[in-house]
This record gives sequence, C-alpha cells and structure tokens, in this order.
Amino acid sequence: MKKLWILLLLLPPAPGFAQSRADSALIGRILVAEDRRDSTMAIPSGLRHTDPRVRLIARRALGRIRDPLFAARDSLPSVAAPAAWPEPAWRLRYRALAAQRADCGALRAALDDSVWHVRLRAATVADTACGADPAFVRVLTAWVDSLPGDTRRRPAGGVSWHASAHAMFALARIAPEQARARLGGLATHSDWHVRLYAARAAAIQADTARLRTLARDPDGNVQEAAIDALSKLVGHAADDVYLAALNGDQAQAVRAAAIALKGSPAPGVREAANAAFDRWVRRANESERDVRVALLEAAGRPASDDRPPARWFDLPPDAVALALGQDVRVRVTMSPDAGGGSFVVRLRGDVAPMMAARVMELVRAGYYDGGNWHRVEPDFVIQGGAPGTNEYVGHHHYLRDELGTVAHPRGTVAMSTRGHDTGDAQWFINLKDNPRLVREYTVFGEVIEGIEVVDGIMEGDVVASMRVEPDARRR
Repeated sequence: MKKLWILLLLLPPAPGFAQSRADSALIGRILVAEDRRDSTMAIPSGLRHTDPRVRLIARRALGRIRDPLFAARDSLPSVAAPAAWPEPAWRLRYRALAAQRADCGALRAALDDSVWHVRLRAATVADTACGADPAFVRVLTAWVDSLPGDTRRRPAGGVSWHASAHAMFALARIAPEQARARLGGLATHSDWHVRLYAARAAAIQADTARLRTLARDPDGNVQEAAIDALSKLVGHAADDVYLAALNGDQAQAVRAAAIALKGSPAPGVREAANAAFDRWVRRANESERDVRVALLEAAGRPASDDRPPARWFDLPPDAVALALGQDVRVRVTMSPDAGGGSFVVRLRGDVAPMMAARVMELVRAGYYDGGNWHRVEPDFVIQGGAPGTNEYVGHHHYLRDELGTVAHPRGTVAMSTRGHDTGDAQWFINLKDNPRLVREYTVFGEVIEGIEVVDGIMEGDVVASMRVEPDARRR
C-alpha cells in the first residue's frame, strides 16, 4: 500500500480537473477500493467530498461493491451516449434466413448473395430437405472442392477457408454421402480452422474413428471439438483418449477432456486429474480457472479446492485521467491478409476507468498484436484477443467488472467474462443493440470510426496491430 500512496501523490492533475493533487490521489484510492471491493477504503471520504465529480465516482464505486449486478446504475446521472451506427442492409437478409430453413429455393438464392456472411448463413441453416435439391447440394460441394491449399490470405470482401468449412458442416447434415467422400481431405488440411469444422462434421456423422484421430490434433481447438463429440457419442468408452489429452497444455482441450472424464470408472483417472490440476495451478493464470475446476471435478473434488494465484491490485497510470474524461482512442488495424482496413475505438473511462486503463496498458505492450477474432456471430458480436484463440484462456490476471449505464448498443466494446469479476482481456464488439447484456458485461469503449470494417470481419481474421492514437490527449 505504501507504493500505491506514493504513486497517487506523484500523479499529475488530470485534464479538466482543476483540483489539488490530493483530490486526484483520492480518486485513485477510490478506484483501487472499488477494484478491491472494499467499501471502507477511501470511499467514505469520497462521498463527503465537496466536488460532485468525486462524490459521483465514490457513489458509483459503492454501488458496484454492494451489488454485483449494479442495480444502482438506474439512480445515477446519464452518461454520454455512444456513437449511433445504422445497420448494414445485408443484415436484414441475414436475419430473414432463420425463417426460410425449409425454403430451399430462397436459400439457394442466398448462396449467391453479394455478402459472404449471408451466404454462409444460408448453408448453415438449411433444413435436411435441401439435401434433395440437386442445385443446392451442387453449390455446397463446389465450395468444398474449391478449398485452397494456402488459406493464409483472405481478400477484402471474400473468404479463404470459410466457404469450404461451412459447406462441409452443412453437407454432413443434408447430404451425408457427399460429405463423407470429402471429409478426409478437410480433416488433414494444414489450416486448423478447416480441421475444426471437419471435427464438427465428423460429430454429425458419428465418425468416431476420425474423431479419435482429431482428438490428438496439435491444435487445442480441434482437440476440444473432437473430445466433446466423442464424449457425447461414446461416453467413457473413449477414456483413453481423454486421459491422453490431460497431459496437454492447451486449456480448452484439457478442460474438455476433464469434463469427459467426470464420473469415469477407469483406474488412474483421479490420480491423473490431480496431477494435471497441480500443473495448471503452477501456471498461475487466473483466467484458466475453468480448466482447474474441470480437473478438480474429474478428480472427484469440489471447486472450492481451487488454488488461484493471488489477486492483483494496482492503479494503472491513466485510470484517474480516464475517470475524469480523458479522450483516449485506439486504432485497430487488421492484417492485409485478413481483409485489411482499420477502425477506431474510443475508451470509455467515464464509465469503466480501471478496465479502460488496463486495456490501454495491454495495447501499449502489444498484447493484442497478431491476435485474431475467434468468435464471429454476424447478428450478435465479434470476439477476440485470446492467446489461445478460444473462450477459456486470457490474461493471467482478471479484470474486475465495472458495470455501467451504457446499454450495449451497436458499436460498443465490452469485456468477455465467464462469471462476475472474471474479465480475461478478450474484447467483444456488439454488432447490434444487445441491451440484455448490460447487467453482465462491462462496456469499456465504443467504435467511433470504421464500423464497416468491423461488420466485415470473418472468423479467424488477424489483428495486425492496436495502437493508442498519439494525439488522443489533445482531442
């Protein structure tokens, strides 16, 4: 705590905050108190302060400490509304497909849409009846057969592996013979995304032999899909596969294997799960809690036996300035091999100063450079920033929730979590208004430029760089 006090006293006054260094230091202590969930630390002083801005920050902190869902937001003054973005016209066509699952003619027309998001959706939602439509099946088989050997480049507005992978998944349901004849080529492709969709297709076809092979794939995401499928299809008859996977170092695959082993009668399962749990404890990564808990359950132990690393509390250098309205913008530049383009995110320190400041630190450290968008749901969100390109691992220290009064409209940027106060540094961007998320996820930014680039992102697209705009402080 002594180091924290020294840092707070050395902080320069925040832009637009014409008060003393002591006032800035008090705001810093309030932010740390909120992060610690300690209502006795600095917050009483903030509530008595003469400046209404300090009182508001203290009042908001107290509300978040007392209530994980932060219902008190409704009593706080409104904040600046995020930028309003109209939706692209193609999204209406995308949404209409859900009601056209059995209208093979309409879906066949959608396979030739000008936007690939719509085309892929048409393949995904098709009813099994479309397997009797020769023209529909012909398009999908052509997509599979056109799979390029080198999928590293996606032209702007186009696809690389996506059409073949989605078509294989669709054919496995509606034209199984056509899928079976082509599945081997996809299951051994050099691109792990292709092998992932091959595992999903093999699951539909109950191809347990191929799933056993894919469960030993070098990529953890492929392993996870294959193990999940095997567990559903054969249960503990594949315990040898799951036990082998426990020795891996990719969180999603080890977690899937541990879940599959739960309740197993096989000898040595508890010992193997306990040994794996000890290894994952030594990794000291808070955001890997899911795999540790799964291993405990496989060993027949309660989740309360988890041994997470010590909580991390500090005051990021820009947190106070962000809390008082400093304008900070981050430019996200997509790789030219992933469609290219860039977009700008303004950090919302006025509602989530600690999270915005920590994201700013990660951006400056290059944490997100070279990462990708592993989850793309064109009528919901895109999500990325995971070191392992999956939902189950992130930054080694959790980022605490700062739920606020911004209701997740289109274009807002929020933090992925797997429960309260488990921010893993993965971003998600709302592609449409998602008000139901307001009580679960922290909005820490908003897209203010380049929303068309965001709308065009495809699964697996790579971020070349994220940079804090150099003139942000002057805006």
